[in-house]
Amino acid sequence: MTTLLQRLYFTLIGLFLALPLIVVAGVSVNARQTLAFPPQGFSLSWYGEIFANPEWRNALLASLTLAAFSAALALLIALPLAWFLWRRVAPWASIFQILGIAPFTLPPVITALGLLTFWATTGFYGQPWTAVISHAIFFVTLPLVTISLGFSAIDRSFVEAAATLGADDRTIFRTVVLPLILPYLVSGYAFAFVLSLNEYIVAYMTVGFTMETLPIKIFNALRYGYTPTMASVTILFVAVAALIFGLVARFGDLPKLLGAMSPADK
Repeated sequence: MTTLLQRLYFTLIGLFLALPLIVVAGVSVNARQTLAFPPQGFSLSWYGEIFANPEWRNALLASLTLAAFSAALALLIALPLAWFLWRRVAPWASIFQILGIAPFTLPPVITALGLLTFWATTGFYGQPWTAVISHAIFFVTLPLVTISLGFSAIDRSFVEAAATLGADDRTIFRTVVLPLILPYLVSGYAFAFVLSLNEYIVAYMTVGFTMETLPIKIFNALRYGYTPTMASVTILFVAVAALIFGLVARFGDLPKLLGAMSPADK
């Protein structure tokens, strides 16, 4: 009886948490141009609007491009930093780790204002590449944490054995370390990509007047009225995130990638 009540309780909690998403999904299939729920009729035309309408399509391409390049840059920053922190065990090295996680621990508006001030002072405000760098700095914490978890899972005796056989640091990294941390690299990129895809405030503060990402497009479109296209974009974002994290969970140890300890480590 206790197990049945627990299942019922968690089912109700799950439905409560999923309720906003259910409402948005219902709104996205309205036959009429309204945000009514339950939906008035059924139509998938609003999903087609994302790709057929040049404004929405350009915003989608801008978001995908920004997310892809910023996640890659965040990975390029996090990888050597995590490698350095793992190979050079020293008290002062923790300073770099703190700097690596600092952007994500600050409120987004503080980081966005700082980046806005920096790019405006340097005269590069509004350039699309500044959004790539800004997102990379803001989300570098995610690949840094996942890659650091990957390094911590490596048996150092493998590295010592390779060094004993005459391999230098570059060879050790390429032949021993990189294959072992590859799943953590993929997951770190996936986390940064998904969050960059949905990020609004940093992108708006850096390139909001020169480049429209999908989140910026949604907020700009609100000035002209409500359409189910906004809801369909939301469901598209959720579907992309679910697909990416589903693939990470399918081909990797998602709980461990999120920082959970395995039974052997407890």
